Amino acid sequence: MNVFVLNTGRCGSTTFIKACQHLENFTAAHESLSSEIARHRLDYPEHHIEADNRLSWMLGRLERAYGDRAFYVHLSRNREDTARSFARREGFGIMQAYREGILMGAGEAISAYDLALDYIDTVEANIQAFLKDKPRQMVFRLEHAQEDFRRFWQHIGARGDLEKALAEWAINYNASA
Repeated sequence: MNVFVLNTGRCGSTTFIKACQHLENFTAAHESLSSEIARHRLDYPEHHIEADNRLSWMLGRLERAYGDRAFYVHLSRNREDTARSFARREGFGIMQAYREGILMGAGEAISAYDLALDYIDTVEANIQAFLKDKPRQMVFRLEHAQEDFRRFWQHIGARGDLEKALAEWAINYNASA
């Protein structure tokens, strides 16, 4: 079974994977195939946990490749905190791609914060629509990481060092400046 951590980004996905690296029966990576195309883009090994916010734009392909055979985690964080984090990164990455590519160069009158809120709402809606009929899924809130990670561990039948995995949630990885 594969596990996909669907998320907007800026919500703890790096930490989620750091915690998962303490599992013995799964591999885990963050954005490991994000630069691949075609059949290679979703060619993850069996018993692998992947977190990549770009998967929210490839949900049709994820459905075709994994469908109901995978377990899905909908990872999220307080909307306003996530938007503030994204706003500090407006000139590169997914924020730049969203403004210039998806929104066709949305005007400068749109603040970075409002742009981030729009991006978050779009991605959250995509994820929710994709998961609406998935039998193996869970919601994971960054604000409840310790509790939710324990539930996740049980859901997937994880083996490994749970205490070390939980300790990762005390470390702030990939923080915005």
